[in-house]
Amino acid sequence: MLDKYPKDIKLVLKNFPLSMHPFARKAAAAALAANKQGKFWEFSNKLFENSSNLSDIMIQDIAKQLGLDMEKFNRDLNDASVQNLIDRDIGDGEKASVRGTPTIFVNGKALKNRGPNEFQEMLETELKKNKVN
Repeated sequence: MLDKYPKDIKLVLKNFPLSMHPFARKAAAAALAANKQGKFWEFSNKLFENSSNLSDIMIQDIAKQLGLDMEKFNRDLNDASVQNLIDRDIGDGEKASVRGTPTIFVNGKALKNRGPNEFQEMLETELKKNKVN
């Protein structure tokens, strides 16, 4: 959809690490640290590929595989601003009644059926509304 409507759609990603996953918060921080080196999506994809065996070692291995500056990565991983961003995102999610991930909102409305067709339909409905207004 981003390719189809590059000027009309903006993707906003928020962190909402679930407490049932022991490495969820660390993984969120690691992806944000990787983002500071332009590797957010690559890092996130690797995290999801390895979600069943995440560990401190796995997170470090992913960073090395992606060629990140390890000193900077580890500094950013523990940086207060990264932790504050995660806390803010969690607060936003709680205010929006997010209960799990992924949760998708389109113009503040939760997408109930997350199939690709329903997602496209909801986006196009919202785009039509905005063109009328």
